[in-house]
Amino acid sequence: MKKAIGYVGIVGLVALVTSLTGFTGQQVLATTIFAGFICGTLFYWEFRLAFALTGIALLFAFGVLDIGHFIEFASLDVILFLIGMMIVIGYLEEKDFFARLLDRVLPSINKGAVTLMVALMGLSFLSAALVDEVTSILFMAAITMRIAKHYGLNPVPYLIMVVFATNIGSSATVVGNPIGVLIAMRAGLSFPDFLRWATPMSILALITTVVLSFWYFRKPMADLQAAIQSRKDAVESGSKESILVPSLLFGGTILGLLLHKNIEHWLGLEHNIMLIGVSMLAGGIVLFIERHRAKQLVETRVDWWTLLFFMLLFASAGTLRYVGVTENIAEAMINATQGNLSSLFFLITWATGVITAVMDNVLAVASFIPIVGDLAAAGVQVAPLWWGMLMGGTILGNLTFIGSTANIVAIGMLERQEGRGVTFMEWFWPGLVTSVPSLLVATLGLYLQIPLMLR
Repeated sequence: MKKAIGYVGIVGLVALVTSLTGFTGQQVLATTIFAGFICGTLFYWEFRLAFALTGIALLFAFGVLDIGHFIEFASLDVILFLIGMMIVIGYLEEKDFFARLLDRVLPSINKGAVTLMVALMGLSFLSAALVDEVTSILFMAAITMRIAKHYGLNPVPYLIMVVFATNIGSSATVVGNPIGVLIAMRAGLSFPDFLRWATPMSILALITTVVLSFWYFRKPMADLQAAIQSRKDAVESGSKESILVPSLLFGGTILGLLLHKNIEHWLGLEHNIMLIGVSMLAGGIVLFIERHRAKQLVETRVDWWTLLFFMLLFASAGTLRYVGVTENIAEAMINATQGNLSSLFFLITWATGVITAVMDNVLAVASFIPIVGDLAAAGVQVAPLWWGMLMGGTILGNLTFIGSTANIVAIGMLERQEGRGVTFMEWFWPGLVTSVPSLLVATLGLYLQIPLMLR
């Protein structure tokens, strides 16, 4: 009952505030419906898809959203990429690829809980930076849950730590996160620029996150240490079947994702099209290999529940930008600083982060990019603002379980494999403890280098 009262109160307050602050009718409707969608998801996670479908239906009914823009905002490119990768991951799991891989890897990293989790978080960071956050979490979440199952432990704390590292790693390079691509294209930044300005800050944020995660999850870490000491046997894969084909598929997929930009350049294709192409090709190869079980594999291994939720979340958040809500908010924030660069830097960095925590980071960053462009046209030195947006949009994605695509993918995998989810507070408290200090460290690191950026 308290949840219901809180839900109605928050949604009603949003409707009242937006009505009194000069929003247009469409903006009030879009904001109120989006608030209902997000609050419903946070308060009643198991009914999130019901809230999502209802929210989109209301946007259609009130004429705020049409079919054309729904398709545009639904990010079908992301959905297709995820479908292909989920087919690949499902095939590898059925062939016990990750368990067999752990047979070889665990002896070298399984010296203790700290060593193991540092290795997993480091690998998550690196794979997200080299490929992208979604691919990283699909592989690393599967490995993490396999380890937790091996030791008979609750996988949630370890999975959360791996997701945290993945999101931070996605800020290290231009290919790690879609917002990195957006910022690079709009600001004219190169891969070496990211290595110079973003990578050092993301490493500092990772170190901060690792230390604080180990402190917050000290009991699960102690449980893992005890389990490692009491059980030295290898992961039981349950299969002696050769993993040559799964290994070739895994390696080929990773190689293709790493080289997708080169392939696009060689073939004269548009940006990022082969990122989707590699995923779909790998999924297609799996279906050829499993030809008699292809339908079953697609039906059971693709998380259609999560993918549909993604589509509706992206479309709902995109509507806010479509009707001008996010642009109004961003402009008001910038006007409040009176054009002071330091104030703008801190405000945009943290505003991007806060908005990211309650909606997709791509949409949050995309809302600020035109504003930063206008500032540049007015003569403001905007170089620090691009990096602030990048850090805010990735690091504070750890604050809530809907803060980034990687978070939702990981929870979907947990629900499918373990039959349980993660509550809002179960994620929020470790997210608060780790993400706020991590972003503070990254923000201060960038702030101290502003004079160097302006040369």
